[in-house]
Amino acid sequence: MVTDAAVDLEALTARVRRHIVRMVYTAKSGHIGGSMSSAEILAVLYGRIMKHDPANPAWPERDRFIMSKGHATPVQYATLAEFGYFPVHELDTFRQKGTRLQGHSVLGKPGGVENSAGALGMGLSFGLGIRLGMRLRGQDSHVYVLMGDGEQQEGQVWEAAMAAAHHEVDRFVAIIDRNRVQNDDFVDNTMRGMPLDEKYRAFGWEVRSGIDGHDLAQVEEALAWARDVRGKPAMVIFETTKGKGVSFMEDNPAFHGAPPTDEQYEQAMRELGA
Repeated sequence: MVTDAAVDLEALTARVRRHIVRMVYTAKSGHIGGSMSSAEILAVLYGRIMKHDPANPAWPERDRFIMSKGHATPVQYATLAEFGYFPVHELDTFRQKGTRLQGHSVLGKPGGVENSAGALGMGLSFGLGIRLGMRLRGQDSHVYVLMGDGEQQEGQVWEAAMAAAHHEVDRFVAIIDRNRVQNDDFVDNTMRGMPLDEKYRAFGWEVRSGIDGHDLAQVEEALAWARDVRGKPAMVIFETTKGKGVSFMEDNPAFHGAPPTDEQYEQAMRELGA
């Protein structure tokens, strides 16, 4: 599968958000807000941009998606299930004993998960290593790394940013889900990081910023641009809303990692069109 233009991305993102809420509610734990903010980004990557094959997750020529904000597994698992990497009903096992669907990414569990993640800040380095290895083998596949904006406070991110530019690594796309919330507070209250776009340009990256991360057409145009950058790494910064789609979760730090109550679950699913 290269891309699938027949996929209805709007309907897909709606289903993914319902999956996210149901998974976290059923497990009584999980990172819901930052998963909801990334739904359009993953839908476009898997539906329009990346080369991938759900029937053969280890296909050598595939593009790689690295979930650096590795706590946001609900959106990753929901997207993989929707594209056929594993049965949708398995989402009900999220964070249960014996499941493949752990709370943080685990390489190869299930197929399609390309990295293990726990502490933030490692994904850009991990993805850079993969892309450099591809280049040594003469492969022209892409690597896409999704990070959070709070994650930009990690020093390892900037070491990787410097190295990627120094080695002129192209077909290497970093994405920031700028939902302005980290853990239990707003990013700017924890440590101000803006302007991120100017910082990455100063490190030698091609950068697009100020893009509505919930407008599917804008997301697709920006990611297609990044895919085609040559001679240096590309960065796309999307403006998103944490908890997108559920009124009481939107921009609410309380729903970084908290499950909804019974009443909140019913309201959330009504708002998401269930």
